[in-house]
Amino acid sequence: MKILGEKIFARDEAGNLVSRVGTLFLRTPGLVTKRGMHAMQRMMWLDEINACREAQGLPRMTREEEDLELEWSVDLVFSEDFVLIRPDPDHMDKALMADDELQKMVSKRKIRFLNTHSAKVRNALRAHGENWRMARSPISQDDMARQIESSKVAIDGYERLYYYNHATGTRYLTPGSCAGFEKLPDEALRYQMKTAQRLLSSRNRFGMPEVDLFPSTTPIDIKQSMKALDIDSLDDKALRENVRKTYLDWKMSIPADLREESVDNFAWRNEMSRTLTVGPNETSVDELIQGLSPEFYRQIEWLPGARVKNGQLIFDSIWDEFIRTHDPELAPLCDHRVRLLIFDFLRLFSDIEYINIGRIAHSLARDPEVGTRRNPTYFIQFKTKTSANPVAYMLRFQKWGTKEHLDDGKDLLRAMLEANEYSDYILDRRLMCQQLGMKLPVRVGFSELTEIYRGSNVQYRGTNIKTCYIVRAYEHGIASDKIPPARLRNPAFALKFAQLMGEAAALDLIVGRRSTETKENLFDKHYEVIQIGEDGLPSGLRVIDHAGSFVNYLHSFEDSVAPYANFVKRRKDFVSDVKLFADTYVEAFERKLGEVQKEYRMRKVAFDELFVHRPVDVGGSGAYRWAKTLERLDQCDPQAVAAILRTAIEA
Repeated sequence: MKILGEKIFARDEAGNLVSRVGTLFLRTPGLVTKRGMHAMQRMMWLDEINACREAQGLPRMTREEEDLELEWSVDLVFSEDFVLIRPDPDHMDKALMADDELQKMVSKRKIRFLNTHSAKVRNALRAHGENWRMARSPISQDDMARQIESSKVAIDGYERLYYYNHATGTRYLTPGSCAGFEKLPDEALRYQMKTAQRLLSSRNRFGMPEVDLFPSTTPIDIKQSMKALDIDSLDDKALRENVRKTYLDWKMSIPADLREESVDNFAWRNEMSRTLTVGPNETSVDELIQGLSPEFYRQIEWLPGARVKNGQLIFDSIWDEFIRTHDPELAPLCDHRVRLLIFDFLRLFSDIEYINIGRIAHSLARDPEVGTRRNPTYFIQFKTKTSANPVAYMLRFQKWGTKEHLDDGKDLLRAMLEANEYSDYILDRRLMCQQLGMKLPVRVGFSELTEIYRGSNVQYRGTNIKTCYIVRAYEHGIASDKIPPARLRNPAFALKFAQLMGEAAALDLIVGRRSTETKENLFDKHYEVIQIGEDGLPSGLRVIDHAGSFVNYLHSFEDSVAPYANFVKRRKDFVSDVKLFADTYVEAFERKLGEVQKEYRMRKVAFDELFVHRPVDVGGSGAYRWAKTLERLDQCDPQAVAAILRTAIEA
């Protein structure tokens, strides 16, 4: 390919990029990187072609030929790290052709797309299994909280009431900032209001606002009223009253979920994190997967996927580069398990058109368990020929598989046998939970893939082993521990929420769900997903994972119920009537515990003989745990257990 100008990423003596823009031509292959605007680069290319034709004794191009050259050109922008393709959303074929040509000159990991705010651009890349080329890098929940706190800045030495976006240079005011102004002394209040007013009308050297209002949904009337305020005409009392009115009007004008300015409010935290890190042409997770819960905001690390064309599986070409170069920087991106999963899915589903897989490396629980062994969870999006829209699934690998047992020093046969036993135990526990009435995902898939063992057991390194995984459909809703505090201030929402969680708590107690390693209570820590109805109120609850069930099977309900009081304690500051909220929760708990006990006594044989075909081992086999669980269910007094729960809440 002919290049007019320097190569991509060429730098001058000072280390600066020689050119920040380029134009790629597809009809007559060529690249122009000479300094100038894109329009100038197009003229340079036409002049170059005509000069070459004249040198060969050929006539200059006709107007129609020149128009075709320009029509088949694509704009490029060069940043410090990436070549950015600026596609025409209505002609993505040209952008994808430009992508193929650029990959002959630079690594694919260095090529990104602009205009990803357009659904046409996103859909085209998604259909190639390339979500990873659009989404922002993941960030843990703790890092988000630290990022927001560290972004708080002051102006001229006063309190840190602004939130600063380092990429754009914009400082953001919130309703809480306005309330902070009101607490300042008169002179400081007046100075800060004048400064904010001036900066709201100013732009920085990047062309971005010096100060803007958060959230972006703030009505324009709020900003206009702040700009139009005649501060000098107001005395101190009148100015303070005006600031208070602005704060109240502003707070009530934004969505209720964003009124609680705290990193513990997931809706506010996610939106503030997005605002503070957003750069041009970046795509968020919820734009790639519609209807995702807020807890997934920037928690999915998208990895190279695959597409199917004419029945042929085509992996993302970044894999070719990794296999060819073994570049260690590509290793985290080219996750070998993802490639194996894609391979496995295409063996099972012959009508897949494309597949994208993302990795969730961090626990999504508000208070993740410390010191527990955890494999990454994977988020899978694929589209079949018969589905109008892509579908989403969650996939996790078996916690104790052949690899983990080999790592513990066991021989291959023992490792395989124990892994198989654990697979049965997982599915048996699921059936136990269902038998007792726990609402789990309706269907799960259980499969395995073959991978090479590379663990610490030297004797078996290089051996092919089976690794089991479980896959389920993604459940839409909001995890109980991520419910925005603002919603709990609606009595109808709070009481329905308390009722659903009270029923779930009873079932959780019955199945003895605890952390395997720490034995801590797992209720209300990410696993309970609340479905929201069309009226905006909770309509149902589903437990997305029965992990930890039947760990606590020997202790009585009376000795185990106290931690379930934390559900109410965590929310006492957010509900309007704590007593009614607690009463609703406990009453639902007692009612459900009694109903399950009654159901068991009515169909005792069906319950008792459910696992008669499984061996009973007092050391803790599934069948033994089941028998002990039913025994204490039969012996308990629901009213007495509920009374202990109520006392724990009041304490």
